[in-house]
Amino acid sequence: MLKQSLMKQAISIFWFRRDLRLNDNAGLYHALKGPNPVLPLFIFDSEILDKLADKDDARVSFIYKTVEALQGQLKHHHSSILVKHARPYQAWAEVLDQYNVTAVYTNHDYEPYAATRDGELKTFFAAKGIAFNTYKDQVIFEKNEVVKDDQKPYTVFTPYKRKWYDKLKPFYLKPYPTEKYLDNLFKTNAFDTPTLKQLGFVETKTAFPPIAYVNIINHYAERRDFPAVEGTSHIGLHLRFGTESIRQLAHDANLAIEKTWLNELIWREFYMMVLYHFPNTATHAFKPDYEGIKWRNNEHEFKAWCDGQTGYPLVDAGMRQLNQTGYMHNRVRMVTASFLSKHLLIDWRWGENYFARKLLDYEMASNVGGWQWAAGCGTDAAPYFRVFSPELQLKKFDPQLQYIKKWVPEYADFGKYPKPIVDHAFARDRCLKAFKEALSK
Repeated sequence: MLKQSLMKQAISIFWFRRDLRLNDNAGLYHALKGPNPVLPLFIFDSEILDKLADKDDARVSFIYKTVEALQGQLKHHHSSILVKHARPYQAWAEVLDQYNVTAVYTNHDYEPYAATRDGELKTFFAAKGIAFNTYKDQVIFEKNEVVKDDQKPYTVFTPYKRKWYDKLKPFYLKPYPTEKYLDNLFKTNAFDTPTLKQLGFVETKTAFPPIAYVNIINHYAERRDFPAVEGTSHIGLHLRFGTESIRQLAHDANLAIEKTWLNELIWREFYMMVLYHFPNTATHAFKPDYEGIKWRNNEHEFKAWCDGQTGYPLVDAGMRQLNQTGYMHNRVRMVTASFLSKHLLIDWRWGENYFARKLLDYEMASNVGGWQWAAGCGTDAAPYFRVFSPELQLKKFDPQLQYIKKWVPEYADFGKYPKPIVDHAFARDRCLKAFKEALSK
């Protein structure tokens, strides 16, 4: 039971979401600068968790371990995170019943579910006289900050990128000095945190990538396309859950002579902007004409793709890497996505959903954007008649078969490795015919 005096004390709540760090955290900074002690809160949202198919989902373990680490850091400041496991409305009703909350602080979340949730909670808080303050934290530029001169959103990346660079000024990359104000945290003994088992999950065996990107940046352009080389940063997981600040990443990338790595961060913001302005693209093609494609949606072939048993080694290596590690190399993501949607004529949404289930670094905007790019139906997408040849991609980007030998060791044994599920030339012609038919109507 809380002491009556604590229940009466006016406090603010900082709601951790996609920003699981104390340093350089916009919403936390503003909360700590406010008039009241700040109690941190994290909600394991059962609305989301109940829909996860895998009870060893590595992302849940990652969040859990990160929250535990934050608990340890907050203990040094005589504070703690209040952790709830419920639907947000229920969790907040419990919190407001326990504490005299005068203001809630958090950072923006742009995905459709989050936008709806926050809109409903804003109304809920307003009815109780509680201020709901949200801030930009997971991007450098958001919503309408980078738009055309007529204020309409960009739908092509290159002019968006140019405007992004034109708008960039040093203060956009300046960190929030949160550490200076951590004494303003609400003082409390450590709260009990529900166990993974109580959340309905078990601990994953997946290894999580460290935050290590500085040595990657300057060689990124020359190494990023070769899946056997450690040429990518694996930073996506940390961006997704905010364990590293986007301002720090963009600052370091902007110092580099070669801007290819920074451009990838800009692609992420471009897709977030597109999803914000066109939320229907979460489930529908950006180009409406592509909704008329007659997908084959062969479930047997889809399973072969999921399992890495298509008979195309680069595709299979990528899918096996994904299934075993929760990661797939960026170049291989394009090849596997193109193969599913064009070679097999399976609806891109099937693949997008599978990646959403498996990827450690899953972000809806980038995942949907990438899949629609590969299928030809998205904003600024590859043209539908561009059909990647898995064999040519393999020869170009893994000529020594190092990546293949790691993930498809039976490839050299023609008796064990499956024959191609479909002939490339036949599949390409079939794809072009199906797309032309849909687009001619």
